[in-house]
Amino acid sequence: MNLNDASKACQSIIDNMSRVMVCRQEVLVKVITVLAAGGHVLLEDVPGTGKTTLAKSLAQSIDGECRRIQFTPDLLPSDITGISIYRQHTEQFEFVKGPAFCNILLADEINRATPRTQSALLECMEEKQISERGITYPLPVPFLVIATQNPVESQGTFMLPEAQMDRFMIRLSIGYPSVADSKELLGRFLHDEPLAGLRSVVSLNDITEIQQFCRLCHVTDDLLLYISEILENARNPEYVRLGPSPRAGIALARACQAYAVIQGRDYVIPDDVKSLAGPVLAHRILMRSFTGTLSAEQWIEKVLEKSAVPTEKRL
Repeated sequence: MNLNDASKACQSIIDNMSRVMVCRQEVLVKVITVLAAGGHVLLEDVPGTGKTTLAKSLAQSIDGECRRIQFTPDLLPSDITGISIYRQHTEQFEFVKGPAFCNILLADEINRATPRTQSALLECMEEKQISERGITYPLPVPFLVIATQNPVESQGTFMLPEAQMDRFMIRLSIGYPSVADSKELLGRFLHDEPLAGLRSVVSLNDITEIQQFCRLCHVTDDLLLYISEILENARNPEYVRLGPSPRAGIALARACQAYAVIQGRDYVIPDDVKSLAGPVLAHRILMRSFTGTLSAEQWIEKVLEKSAVPTEKRL
């Protein structure tokens, strides 16, 4: 696969999802960026904005399997990963795979499950495998977790620990549609079900090749230094209790590689870093209480303003 093929394939997925989704194009671009980079997405939005539809339309576009888990306080880790069952007739344990064995896993309202159940996703997301009774079972390739949570309702929820937040490459919000988009959405779903007729435009093998190609996208030493300086400035202890981890820096660099390929480039530019720094870093940062109304997103904007951008000569 070459650059033109990878870029066209990603754009075809975005266009295909747009037949169902009515939202800002940038949201779909960043979701495909995460898919191409091999990461995971946290969708933080109010109910009814199309989070489930986004996951299903993505799975159908890549000819993948999508499974949805409704996270509740009584959900057990085995309800996600699977369980070993003793078969009396064979006198052996048989592992029955859970819903996590799929390509697109929709973890709906992830913050409603207990910390023990939430932790069942950690190995899935980081190593893309599940261990049971000393045996390791690899997950299908590609594997993408799209987790959702409601940012408004907090009753009966369990805040995601920082270790798990750090495993999401990007946090996004679809948001409410504009008046024009709302009218188009109503017309699209009033007499039809667009998801039912959605066909795949690429194969799972194509996605694997795109992911491999994105890793070859060129990132100069100056841009790596630029990303490192952003991370260091974002950790300022005067304003921040917890700054972005080294994993965050790797996630930002890999996301920039995939983002550049989608744009039709085999090299990363500073604008790629600026576009993705907020969605990749903000959810990994804990601000100090005395900063008042200064949010993590606003803090990243301030960090970008004072971080020296590499010049064309340096690139």
